[in-house]
Amino acid sequence: MSERTDATPVGNLGQTLRRGAMISAGALIVVQLILLAQTLALARILSPAEVGIFAAGTVLSGFLLTFSEGGLRNALVQRQHGLEDAANTVFWASLCGGLLWALAAAAAAPLVAWTFDSPPAGMVAAVSAGTILLHALTNVPDSLMQRRFDFRQRVVVRPSVVISFAVASVTLCAMGFGVWGLVIGSYISHVVWILTTWVLARWAPGRGRPSMRVWREMATFGVPLVLGTVVDKGRDVFETVVVGSALSTTALGHYRYGRRLAMVPSTVVIEVGSYVLFPAFSRIAGDAVRLKSAFLRALRALWCMAAPVAGFIIAVGEPAIVLLLGEPWRPAGVMFVALAGSGPGVAMAAVGFESIKGCGRTSLLNWVTGLGTVVGVGLLLALLPLGLVGVGLALSITSFLSGLVGLLLARGLVGVSLRELVDRLVPPLAATALAAVGIGLVEHLVSHSDQRGIALGLVIVLCEGLGFLAIYLGTLRVIAPATLTELWAAVRRMRDSEQQTVAVS
Repeated sequence: MSERTDATPVGNLGQTLRRGAMISAGALIVVQLILLAQTLALARILSPAEVGIFAAGTVLSGFLLTFSEGGLRNALVQRQHGLEDAANTVFWASLCGGLLWALAAAAAAPLVAWTFDSPPAGMVAAVSAGTILLHALTNVPDSLMQRRFDFRQRVVVRPSVVISFAVASVTLCAMGFGVWGLVIGSYISHVVWILTTWVLARWAPGRGRPSMRVWREMATFGVPLVLGTVVDKGRDVFETVVVGSALSTTALGHYRYGRRLAMVPSTVVIEVGSYVLFPAFSRIAGDAVRLKSAFLRALRALWCMAAPVAGFIIAVGEPAIVLLLGEPWRPAGVMFVALAGSGPGVAMAAVGFESIKGCGRTSLLNWVTGLGTVVGVGLLLALLPLGLVGVGLALSITSFLSGLVGLLLARGLVGVSLRELVDRLVPPLAATALAAVGIGLVEHLVSHSDQRGIALGLVIVLCEGLGFLAIYLGTLRVIAPATLTELWAAVRRMRDSEQQTVAVS
């Protein structure tokens, strides 16, 4: 296993990353199309209230997943020696933790029912508790595949999980199972996840020895990551409770779908970039020149992708959601627009956080955790009177500030100046603002795509997207030609890398 794990030489890292980004991007297109089809189908079958019940019932199990993993997944990716012992340690720690937290989630189901004043939500919480244990079984094989840049995790495992959930949940909900179709679909997708990742990872426990010493070493690395994840998940729980109790279960359904669709740009960043950045930064952490260069290139690529997507969401997000999901889901469209800032925040966080983790300085992330806690909770309570708009704005601002702080903390480790950060961030942001204002005015004063029927409306949105892209790239060419040149060069390198891979095959 160690030979497979460390099979990528540092000298070939750039080619590996480019190939991995292209593979991840291709798989991502398939996954997102499936998720979109699933979301559209379920929105037509289920009511916002039913979606809200599922969100309320699974909020606790989603939160406790963090404790079953305990930060050991990332520690295993970053581990440089004694890999077999470390893998066995993570396996047994995850298994025991997953079992304990699953039992805790089942026992707490009545509390969920009381919190949301919804007995069905409590029943969903009790039945869904077992997914915590199933999820814990994916920690080791997933980590080992990420560590050795095995992109089958993205090409095979991830699509299989998404397809299994989509097919099972849509079929069962169409047959009248309601919210239980989602619960059963979740279990089926977890079983598929376990089977595919264990087969492809080709790892089995027993080759090494679990050790308390190794666990302590890995836990020391992982504690700040766990703390950050716990705070993030805790905010998710808090937001769900506040929206579900202070507003309504229906509003919670709008919140759930609006947030799910708004997270698509963030998912793009994580799938295409973050998955390879952490092991890559870990490999080159000792080479200051390469680390700085990789940091700046990754920042420019992810930011130039995330910023214009956020601008386009602001310009036409609400009518686009109405066209896709139907008029009853318009509040979800409002939530979608208010969450536009989360994508750029995740882009900055992907580069900043992964470089900090790669350098082994995870304690720095405690600053981000503290900021996210204070700002996130404070803004949510302050903006809640605005309804779903306030909730979305609170999440966007928190995500953006957390990503920016992570970037600023990382720059000291990689030797990047403030001027270099500004040169990467400001021009794409200015180009995005100009394009968003122009296309937004066209949509809301002239086009009114959500009033034109589904087919014509979607054609109008597509044309507006092309117009947005033209304004964005044209502005970028004028104010920052070097940025555009570097992006085209990166695209050519990825294309050449893929051609070389095909030729070798």
